[in-house]
Amino acid sequence: MAYSYIKALHIIFIVTWFAGLFYIVRLFVYTVEAHAESEPKRSILLENLKLWSKLLWFGITWPSAVITLLLGSYFLHFYASNMPNWLWVKLGFVVFLYIYHLLCHRIYQQLQHDDVRYTSQQLRIWNEVATIILVAVVFLVVLKNTLSMVYGLVGLVAFTVILMVAIQIYKRTRSRSKNS
Repeated sequence: MAYSYIKALHIIFIVTWFAGLFYIVRLFVYTVEAHAESEPKRSILLENLKLWSKLLWFGITWPSAVITLLLGSYFLHFYASNMPNWLWVKLGFVVFLYIYHLLCHRIYQQLQHDDVRYTSQQLRIWNEVATIILVAVVFLVVLKNTLSMVYGLVGLVAFTVILMVAIQIYKRTRSRSKNS
């Protein structure tokens, strides 16, 4: 019975963690774009975006990442003696997700100090990394098959490329209409 409750909580905190990761990078995009605004709009936007980022990052995203790790560790003892291949691959993606999280933390700190090192376009692409990890992990957990995960990732990467091309076309169209 405890297993089911812990599994449910683990899933809930995975969802809140990903929600935080998806939204924090959007806030990064808006923060970078706010730096290009003129005063007083720039200062007002940056003050609000920094506050929202701080509340999201330390109120939801970090706690969810830590609780997800603690709850997920509980399940490792069930597989300790005989871990299937798909679970090893999943754990690899989980490690990559924590690295992604730490890199987001570095970007968070930079933007809190008005140190803008990335364009909004680069951050939009960065936001897709979490989506790719999510798709890979879900395919692995549900299908328990590494090949199915590869097919899912190939489809997602193709979709991401199409999405990025569409964003570029939209950006050019918007730029032309502003200049006209």
